[in-house]
Amino acid sequence: MEQLRRDSFYLGLIIGILFPALLFGILFAVSKIFAPEGTEYLIKLPTLILISVFPNLFTLRYYLKNLKYDRTGRGILLVTFVYAILYFVVYLKFV
Repeated sequence: MEQLRRDSFYLGLIIGILFPALLFGILFAVSKIFAPEGTEYLIKLPTLILISVFPNLFTLRYYLKNLKYDRTGRGILLVTFVYAILYFVVYLKFV
């Protein structure tokens, strides 16, 4: 647990990637388990991706505001922006 209390850009990248990936896996599994007969998913995949990136906002605020770890917060913010850009490119086809 002490490893998460370091001010490191790379730690921010790892946190920014792992938290949404874990939440996506959990939500995807729950969606598959509770999906009604004849449907593939309970929640559509683009919505599931947006929901899974949402916790990055809380971790970003925690590292920037409470711990004052700017480098870790920048790593989380960078990953969140990359997720947002990829979402718009893939699902909304802006490019």
